Amino acid sequence: MLTLRPTAALLLALCAGPALAKPFCGDLANAFGPFDYRTPDPDQLYLVEMAHFTEDVQQGIKGNTGTLGADLDYTLRAFPNHTKALATMARVALRQKTPQLPGARYAVECYFERAVRFKADDGTAWAAYGQYLYQLGQTERALPLLKKAAELAPENASVNYNAGIAYAHMKNYPLAVQHAKKAYQLGFPLNGLRKMLVDAGKWDGKVDAPQVAAQE
Repeated sequence: MLTLRPTAALLLALCAGPALAKPFCGDLANAFGPFDYRTPDPDQLYLVEMAHFTEDVQQGIKGNTGTLGADLDYTLRAFPNHTKALATMARVALRQKTPQLPGARYAVECYFERAVRFKADDGTAWAAYGQYLYQLGQTERALPLLKKAAELAPENASVNYNAGIAYAHMKNYPLAVQHAKKAYQLGFPLNGLRKMLVDAGKWDGKVDAPQVAAQE
């Protein structure tokens, strides 16, 4: 399991210096942005993605203007809660078994910290952060983040699925089943969570049809 640097809040608590002017994970102010990925200006998003989040970057193959880490860094400084870029950052770091990609300004976890610091009401950003920690094997740290994500985005299938997986691994089956049913009601396509709970004898795998509001 990787050993990551402490998160911003923890490091600041450990540092003796009221003189420390900026958080460990960096100031969010940026020459271009920061912008909310949920409601982007199409032109601003295009300018960033056409140069720094090309198909090769998204797939974690290679950078476009420099290193892969540098292009992801640019994207995530302009759009801190760019969930697709966060997912790529996590996937590449896990594959390379590194806490920081070459060319990136910060440790991988910092980009998740920056995302939720920028938009604390973005459930998908909290879910991405929790999923990254979960994939590192840090389930106890991941669970509160996944729980918060589900509270903020209760109608998001992916958020519910990831929360259900984490609860299942912690053997909190009632909550795992609750999130599984919600995820599948919302149309989540993967059956891993369903199989896990059915094999454990905690669920029959059946999902009630979503309720449809009556039309006037």
